Amino acid sequence: MIRVNLLPRKKGPRAASAASSEGQGWLVALFIVLMVQVAGSFGFHTWYSGKVTDQKRRNAELSAQLERSRQTVANHGEVKKKLAELRAREEAISALQSGRTGPTAVLFELARILTPGRGPTVDPAHLDTLRRENPLAMFSPGWDARRLWISGFKEEAREVTIQGLARDGEDVSEFARRLNLSGSFSDVRLEPGHRSHDANTGIDTVEFQLRAKVRY
Repeated sequence: MIRVNLLPRKKGPRAASAASSEGQGWLVALFIVLMVQVAGSFGFHTWYSGKVTDQKRRNAELSAQLERSRQTVANHGEVKKKLAELRAREEAISALQSGRTGPTAVLFELARILTPGRGPTVDPAHLDTLRRENPLAMFSPGWDARRLWISGFKEEAREVTIQGLARDGEDVSEFARRLNLSGSFSDVRLEPGHRSHDANTGIDTVEFQLRAKVRY
């Protein structure tokens, strides 16, 4: 006869020890997973906090720039007004200085033009160009300036009227050419003149008048 034992058998010490070790292993694994998650969460929080701080700093810088721009725009009208006042003051000072020294410089230039052996103040490069392109506009270096006399000189609003006597019309033309070439005069206009005779000296002369603008 065969007997079958259906009663449960008791586990031995080795089986109980294996089961206990397996349970501890799971606990250790679970603890490690939890630690990794905690460390990851802490790292992410630190990184995100840094990004937020950096963004706050940039926002603060942009706000400061906007505030400076608002102040600049707010003061723009006042700054423009001050600049306009400074420019007007500089122009007034420059005009006063020109008014003091300009007429004197013009008279010196006129004396230079009428000095024998001299001529108008002209840029040498301009003279070279004029000599090649329009020789008739050149002044005559050998002209005797004593053939012309100035009897009147009047300036008003930077326009002069010059009156005088000359031996002939060519002397008047030479004088006008020199004025045109000079850097102190411009827009020279000869007005109709007439011939006259001095009974005392017996010399025929030409009375002339011209107008020109002065630069200073």
